[in-house]
Amino acid sequence: MMKQMFLSALLCFCAAVTIQAQNPTICRLGFTYDISQSPNWGNGKPVITGIYPYSSAETVGLKTNDIIESIDGIQTAVTSAEEIAVLMNPAGKNEVSLVITNLTDSAKHLIVKKECKRRDAISEDQLASAFQMYSLESTSERSFICPFKTTTTTEPIDFSVFKTFAFTPVDEGNQKREETINGFLEKEFRKKGLTYDATNPDILIRTYYYNKRNPNYKPSATTDKQASYRYDITLNRMQKFPFLSHSTSETEAEYLLQLGIRLIDQKVNPGKVLWECEANEMLESGFRLENYAQTHIPLMCMQFPYAKYSRNVQFQVYQKTYNYTGINYDINRMEVVMSVDPNSPAHTAGVRARDVIDKIDNHSLSYSSEELTAAYKRFITNTMKYRDQNTIFTDLNGFQYCMFWDKFSYTQVAETIQNSKSIAPFSYLYKFAPYINPSSTNACTFQIKRGKEKVELVIRPTIHTEVMIEIK
Repeated sequence: MMKQMFLSALLCFCAAVTIQAQNPTICRLGFTYDISQSPNWGNGKPVITGIYPYSSAETVGLKTNDIIESIDGIQTAVTSAEEIAVLMNPAGKNEVSLVITNLTDSAKHLIVKKECKRRDAISEDQLASAFQMYSLESTSERSFICPFKTTTTTEPIDFSVFKTFAFTPVDEGNQKREETINGFLEKEFRKKGLTYDATNPDILIRTYYYNKRNPNYKPSATTDKQASYRYDITLNRMQKFPFLSHSTSETEAEYLLQLGIRLIDQKVNPGKVLWECEANEMLESGFRLENYAQTHIPLMCMQFPYAKYSRNVQFQVYQKTYNYTGINYDINRMEVVMSVDPNSPAHTAGVRARDVIDKIDNHSLSYSSEELTAAYKRFITNTMKYRDQNTIFTDLNGFQYCMFWDKFSYTQVAETIQNSKSIAPFSYLYKFAPYINPSSTNACTFQIKRGKEKVELVIRPTIHTEVMIEIK
């Protein structure tokens, strides 16, 4: 049911905050967190694991791996997980005061505003997820597993004491390759707040690797050849790779690739390994080590300083690009405007709370949730023939037939959507895409009822792009 889909989206909106059962609003602070069990990073305290785009948390500068030391003056180290959840959503307050530490700051004070919405309101951000089959090219929720093995020192050393790094000498026979790999690593560790210091580093970084044909390779007709997708941070999109499933027998891999990163203590216990992450890949065809390093070093480094898993790290990627007007709809009567975000394109155009939307770009909105659901299902079924089967993937909801549009069928897709019988009012969320609207204009026409008055408003939305990558 459409309403169930909306409610599911609303649960995602709640994220890691506690919602009071009788409260007519739901709130978030704009981040997710774990209670750390690591003796090296935030032991027993909340550690930030994800930041929502466009949120208050992002605005004030919270980062992944930040440790929350206190909430409104209460120390988290001596507070239970249940009490921490309550502190994250204080009754009667619209903000929380956090003290955080990371590799750069020892006690940084931040004020994070709560973002609250009525329970019966749904935003365009949530609708973009609900109607993602209109544009899987721009909006999808996917997961992938990387065969990383991560180990950390068993000694209770606080990683926050390490501030500088350098690299062990490169192998002269592979100087160019190793300098390239070190360049990728330097970029990641600088982003974490560490400083490069070749003279007196706190940490030495050593890499090791191999990339060769498998001498024990035995071709098998049963080898899992399913396409392997992973997120390429350098390109900001999911990419197909020639990797075999981590459950595949090694003898079925024609090529083997290994890349390891080792952090060696130079400050507390010189010479001891603090942290190590090793990737071992089985491939059906050759792949350049430098290209692998460029794509996967950012993913490997997400396990430092907070290492969540020791083996086979699962990543979840939330990608979303959609038209934002600032309208929040009534979940029970989708044609009713529940509220309009201040200073948004819709507010500028003149849309106001309690307006009744008759049509969006000639698509009627005078349908029940059940009718909208049925129309959306028909659209998915009837347009499956226009999908590119070479792009098939399974999304986080377990739907196995997600595919991009066939580029040679954009015209047919657009004609189907623009047909008023399609009942596709929320296709405006992706009007910028050529398979939704072949013309160059992205302006949307809203026909609105205000009592006996009828108003036609042209809204020029802004395109919101969001990417969130988490280790789950």
